[in-house]
Amino acid sequence: MSTSVPAPMPGQSTDGPASAASGTSAMVSALTRMREALAGVSFPLDLPDADQHRTMRREMVDQLENYVLPRLAQIEAPLLTVVGGSTGAGKSTLVNSLVGRRVTEPGVLRPTTRSPVLVHNPADLAWFDQLRILPGLARTSRATGDPGALQLVSADTVPEGLAILDAPDIDSVEERNRTLAAELLAAADLWLFVTSAARYADQVPWGFLKAAAERSTAVAIVLDRTAPEAVAEVSGHLARMLTDRGLRDSPLFTVTEGAVSDDGLLGPEQVAEIRTWLVALAADANARAGVVKQTLDGAVRSLSRRTHEVADAAAEQLAMAARLREDADRSYEEAVARVDDASADGTLLRGEVLARWQEFVGTGELLRSLETKVGWLRDRVVGWMRGKPQSAERVTVAVESGLETLILEHAENAAERTEASWRSVSAGQHLLEDSGRDLGRASRDFRARAERAVRDWQHGVLEMVRTEGADKRSTARFLAFGFNGLSVALMVVVFAHTAGVSGAEVGIAGGSAVVGQKLLEAVFGDQAVRRLAEQARRDLRERVSELMDAERSRYLGVLEGLGLDENAVERLREASRGVDDLRVADHPLRTRPHRGRR
Repeated sequence: MSTSVPAPMPGQSTDGPASAASGTSAMVSALTRMREALAGVSFPLDLPDADQHRTMRREMVDQLENYVLPRLAQIEAPLLTVVGGSTGAGKSTLVNSLVGRRVTEPGVLRPTTRSPVLVHNPADLAWFDQLRILPGLARTSRATGDPGALQLVSADTVPEGLAILDAPDIDSVEERNRTLAAELLAAADLWLFVTSAARYADQVPWGFLKAAAERSTAVAIVLDRTAPEAVAEVSGHLARMLTDRGLRDSPLFTVTEGAVSDDGLLGPEQVAEIRTWLVALAADANARAGVVKQTLDGAVRSLSRRTHEVADAAAEQLAMAARLREDADRSYEEAVARVDDASADGTLLRGEVLARWQEFVGTGELLRSLETKVGWLRDRVVGWMRGKPQSAERVTVAVESGLETLILEHAENAAERTEASWRSVSAGQHLLEDSGRDLGRASRDFRARAERAVRDWQHGVLEMVRTEGADKRSTARFLAFGFNGLSVALMVVVFAHTAGVSGAEVGIAGGSAVVGQKLLEAVFGDQAVRRLAEQARRDLRERVSELMDAERSRYLGVLEGLGLDENAVERLREASRGVDDLRVADHPLRTRPHRGRR
């Protein structure tokens, strides 16, 4: 068989080396930005296909770092041929036979190849002993079982300009081997894909070959260990499968079953066709460059296309995080609103608060006065207070307890609602489980913080009254009520702002609020009372908001811990557009697909 030489690259600049170097430099910069943008996106939420996109992103970064950027920087480096395939396909034996001596260890036990072996001509050592390609693999000159090391072997039988890399099995029982095999194949200029008569229809190899076709990677297929009488039938079927899957132009070699020497080598005649093809490819600078540029351009095109898919998936992560954030926001904003409503509609003017307030002002007689002669109220209230001074402390304590209970109840409800919303989707459920915290309940110290907030609010109300009454402290009415009395009256007015109680409580709670308002008006006047009540309501709302914000931050902190960057998606799309712009312009990567012949 023979190999055709790729045609000259259409669209390549004819302005000489300087123009080509400039185009390459621009592409390197654009791809570097793409790598950085890819590194900036993540998929921490458990969404459909999240694992697939994590793997895709990692593989893309690896291909950029292990192959595309190093190869662009060293376009004249030797052609890297990676020998890959299924378990038991005979890759190591084939590599040894092509080299003419044992350089990698074949064996019966699986997996055989635990670390990659790169065989090169001694003159080409400088291309590989530095971390120029596959920078994630340490270099070694001796056999090792370390999958994180690359064994370099010099062999005069490998022509200059060509290197052969024996990769682990793509279907290895060890995940690290499978991952490494995929990384090495993604770093290849040329795939020498080895299968056997027994394994050529397996699903895993065809997944790799499909990816190769989509990326226009240069691929040659070796049908290994095939009985002579089955060669025609099996190779014909394999050729049809290659055509159906977009690999019609990939060279197909056949290696028949035969004796293996004591050194583990096939007879030279069994691999002669493959070796002749590789030697010819290495000797023809144009053909070699064509293969490199075909694979490189295909890799760049595939990276650019897949970047949009990664960006879409990253956008879905942001959308889910936004939805979870909105769930928390909605629950705690609703809690603030409900506390605000309940602290203004008369709800708190029940039970203990109402009883203590009635004790304080003698509401029974005053309410009877309200029913008949409202105009007398101010004077009656003053007279009543002078005649029956009462301590406001018990009212203050009752208000404190009622408010604390109200706030705690709605904080608990908000936590439960948020947890239920998050658990309704898999992503939120996993976040809750991974947080290590019981977010479905209010914080353990919430009650104590609520107590402090209520006491601070009550103190603030007292200070409002103290400030407002600075020039009235000597008046009889002021002295009759006192600071504490006027402050609890202001609280009562706040709690019945909307008079939202119903039934029999209307007269009791509503009347109590009217009494409180008339007490205050007797000292400050109606306009000042409205202003003070609004200020007190606003202060209470703000304090409750602060409490709920702190509770909500437990949920938001979980989301912030994901490290999602809202600008990462657009950076990735911009990086991809930058690469596409260079691809469609005149630059050194544009080339026709490599056309080989079987």
